[in-house]
Amino acid sequence: MDYSINQRIKELREKLGLNQREFSKLLSLSGGYISGVEVNLRNVNDRLIKLIISQFGVNEDWLRYGKGEMFSKRKTDEKSVRILSLFKDLPPHFQDVVLGTIELLRKANEIEKKHK
Repeated sequence: MDYSINQRIKELREKLGLNQREFSKLLSLSGGYISGVEVNLRNVNDRLIKLIISQFGVNEDWLRYGKGEMFSKRKTDEKSVRILSLFKDLPPHFQDVVLGTIELLRKANEIEKKHK
């Protein structure tokens, strides 16, 4: 059976073990937006597709057309999926700590790149 990109987004979210609020927060979108996508009230645009691909390591052909595997084969993508799986099991106050730490590491990496 052929199914829509909207249904594949819901399938992805469920595969990651995230509720709509968690999924939308990781994409910096409102929960209502994701809800609308999942029930076909909102269209899926290129911006959302690119966000999902970069955030979760999703195979673009699978997301757009339902072809191939859900996730890209790259090792970093596997790490991202593992991190998300662990992250969702943390209480919200620990999730905030993890997000803050990641932001600090990202900034430190940018500074390091500038000095090379």
